Parts: sequence; structure tokens; C-alpha cells
Amino acid sequence: MKERFPALIALFMLITLVISTWWAADYAQRAIDVDPPARKTQEPDSWSEKFVMLSSDASGVPVNRLEGSQMQHFPYNDSYLITNATATGQRPDSPRTVGTADTATVLDDGNKIIMQGNAHLHRFPHGEDKALDVTSEQLIIYPNEDIITTDKPALVINGNSRMNGNGMMYNNKTRKLDVYSSSDVSISGQDSQRRRTIIPNKQGNSPQ
Repeated sequence: MKERFPALIALFMLITLVISTWWAADYAQRAIDVDPPARKTQEPDSWSEKFVMLSSDASGVPVNRLEGSQMQHFPYNDSYLITNATATGQRPDSPRTVGTADTATVLDDGNKIIMQGNAHLHRFPHGEDKALDVTSEQLIIYPNEDIITTDKPALVINGNSRMNGNGMMYNNKTRKLDVYSSSDVSISGQDSQRRRTIIPNKQGNSPQ
């Protein structure tokens, strides 16, 4: 028994050391934030001058470009605020579009761009389709869907036709324009025969 007593003491001390080490490590892990969560403030956490953002399609071809004189990132909603913004859409199978505004807010990982202040969209001529211009205080661009919309008053100029309306949606893939409520309409005889761009009546329904 005397010969076993030192071995039992050593085993007891080893077990005590293991338990105390485990307790100390667990306490330290609970007491200190190893990876504290990001602060959700409404102050910008990063910024840049002469900002440029490019997005590509599945084959790696650039299809959208957003640029401005200054960029600020806001962590509370993961948005970007672009000053003097220019948004360019250049898909191979669609007309090229260029949107400009005083500022642009980028949301949803770049899937939604709110162009604010002197917002203007220019669609370049494409095939038989003439140039299209939309001017409003606010235009919302959905780059992935290639759609531009607004619920604000807008001035639409398509070729030689001109329209003031409240709210509109333009699909650049189909070249279809819907104006929800129109007034002060001037449609030229040449543009009335066009198939792609459709200007609806005052109830927002496209004429047949």
C-alpha cells in the first residue's frame, strides 16, 4: 500500500491540474468576446473617392457599371451612397442604358439602385427603336432584371413623342414602357406605329 500511495497522489494531482486548466479555458472563453459582432451604426464605416463598381454575367462579361465621385458604406443596412452617380447597363442582347443622378443608394448587394436628385435615364437607339429619355426626381434601377421604375412624376421622351406621367416602369429586355397615369401627351405619327415601346392610357393599361 505504501508503494501505491505516491502514485495515487500523482494521479490525483494530474486530474486536479486537468480540471483546473479546463475551467480556466472555459472561463476565459466566456469572459472575452473572441469575435465581437459588427457595430450597427448609421455612421459610414468606409469611404472612397472616384468609386467604380462592376458586375458581370455568368460568362464573366461586364454588364453593369456604377461609378461616382465619392462612395460611403453604411454598415447598419449594408448600403452604399454614391455621389454624382452614373449607372451604365451594357448587356449584349439589350440596348445600352445610362442613368445619372446627384446621388445613388445601392441596396441588396447591388440588386437595387435608387437614383435620387435630377435622375435621368437615356436608352440608346437599338435596331428600329429610337432613343428613350426618362427624367424624374427619383429612378429605381434593378440591374439584374434590367428594369427601371419610379412612382414619382416623370417626363418620358421616346423618339419624337413626349409624355408627362406619374409613375412608370421600363423593361429594357422587352423594350416595353408602362406609364401608370399620363397627362400632356404628344405622340408623333411615326412613333405611334412602333411595336417595342408601349405608352399606356391614363388608366395605366396598354392599348391594343
